Amino acid sequence: QVQLVESGGGLVQAGGSLRLSCAASGRTVSSAAMGWFRQAPGKEREFVAAIRLIGGSTYYADSVKGRFTISRDNAKNTVYLQMNSLKPEDTADYYCAASPHNYGFLYASRYDSWGQGTQVTVSS
Repeated sequence: QVQLVESGGGLVQAGGSLRLSCAASGRTVSSAAMGWFRQAPGKEREFVAAIRLIGGSTYYADSVKGRFTISRDNAKNTVYLQMNSLKPEDTADYYCAASPHNYGFLYASRYDSWGQGTQVTVSS
């Protein structure tokens, strides 16, 4: 099992930026990809971004493409989500997740380890 701890959430004005971090520990060698999901109050959890740990290919939801950037530092077992040009509709709890699979990153069911989440609030 992989343990994941997110940090970096907070309150920011629309147009601002935040960088989320996800530190992984445990059986990190079993992970092929890492992803970020978010869940707003009263809504289902949705895919935000994912990155393959080998090769670094990245994938984004259309709603964040061009504004968010996912990256990883394999030496530190840490994945980042740089969020720019934030909008009020980005307000949600953001979750980091690890997947042993090399495909299907858009689906939460492909991930077997989850962090506790970090809250992001964007004010208008």
